[in-house]
Amino acid sequence: MKLNRREFNIAAGASTLTLGLGAAPMVFAGNAKPKVVVIGGGTGGATAARYIAKDSKGAIDVTLIEPTKRYYTCYFSNLYIGGFREYESLGHSYAKLASEYGINVIHDWAVTVDRKKKMVVLGSGSMVPYDKLVVSPGIDLKFASVAEGYSVADQGIFPHAWKSGTQAQLLKAKVTGMKQGGTFLMVPPPNPFRCPPGPYERISMIAHHFKNNNPTAKIVILDPKDKFSKMGLFKDGWERHYKGMIDWQPLSSLGGLKSINTATGEFVTDLDTFKADAACVIPANTSGQIAKTAGLTNDKGWCPIHQGSMKSKVDPDVYVIGDASVASSMPKSGFAANSQAKVCAMAVRGELTKSKVFPARYANTCWSLIAPNDGVKVGATYKAGDKKIDPTSKFISKNGEDADTRQATYEESVGWYAGITADIFG
Repeated sequence: MKLNRREFNIAAGASTLTLGLGAAPMVFAGNAKPKVVVIGGGTGGATAARYIAKDSKGAIDVTLIEPTKRYYTCYFSNLYIGGFREYESLGHSYAKLASEYGINVIHDWAVTVDRKKKMVVLGSGSMVPYDKLVVSPGIDLKFASVAEGYSVADQGIFPHAWKSGTQAQLLKAKVTGMKQGGTFLMVPPPNPFRCPPGPYERISMIAHHFKNNNPTAKIVILDPKDKFSKMGLFKDGWERHYKGMIDWQPLSSLGGLKSINTATGEFVTDLDTFKADAACVIPANTSGQIAKTAGLTNDKGWCPIHQGSMKSKVDPDVYVIGDASVASSMPKSGFAANSQAKVCAMAVRGELTKSKVFPARYANTCWSLIAPNDGVKVGATYKAGDKKIDPTSKFISKNGEDADTRQATYEESVGWYAGITADIFG
């Protein structure tokens, strides 16, 4: 059963919002409406902007700051790498949000925030004032965290494909162009990171491609973790669909990853050296740079929030949503960011228009495709507890499910993607 847009909105606890396309004025002269500025036009930011504008029925002036004119989702990029989707199916325009919801979309970089003056400073030099600020910067990558010999300059050799953009195309080219019988190597990131099942779904999709096009290829995973999300489901699926192709090794048993030689493709551990013909290296994740520049992060690089509203614990006029936030039990996923954005939008609207604010409710589901029509999922519902966001119910696929159930799970994920992107971008 596919998840249509209405069903998705109910499942995610939808509210309502808006967006618009235009130039960035220095000030909004003659406009007495309260001003909300949203930094980041990904899943969290675009959802928050749309719901604030839509639910306030024009009572709030909403500006969305996002440098790219077309947003490509990181989620479902694994299916593109595996050959199940076209790249353009991941791309989404801001035009409808602009024309139908009246949001002022500024395509520029937010380089810093003057929280005392309540101004966002853009790369162009313009400044955008706000009464409330929503920060949804996604993640940045800590390239130096991987190993000696690997830096930001090497992402073109061993791509991460862990942020929206053309890295997914580069990684697919590396996979499809790998020599027959070669070795593909992945280094997943340490916790916490965006989309916990994502690296392992990616392995599944690469294995699917190899099974059909390069059947003697091998995949080695050098994992900084001793366990991972849906571990039992993935390992069972790999054994059934890609027997003998995938070798998962926790780095704790190898003495850690010591160095990478990008020229030779050698990955050196204390106990062994692995030679890669192609590789995907995903560094440790941290919050997007603007969150740090704005002084919203803790000593671990993430943004603490109040669990009932997503309001920053650093500044009462700032909200942080999505991957950059410390959202306790919730994973860093697109579904979670969309859910958090709706709670945030309701809280912001309540503060600025005195409208009713209901208790925060959150939800998340992470789907993964292991092989054609073999989909699995994990998820939960949440509430704002006294000290953190607490799960109220959980579910996960089980090993041994019949083929119809797995196919229905995959079809459900396809319906969710259609539903969430319509919910975000209009």
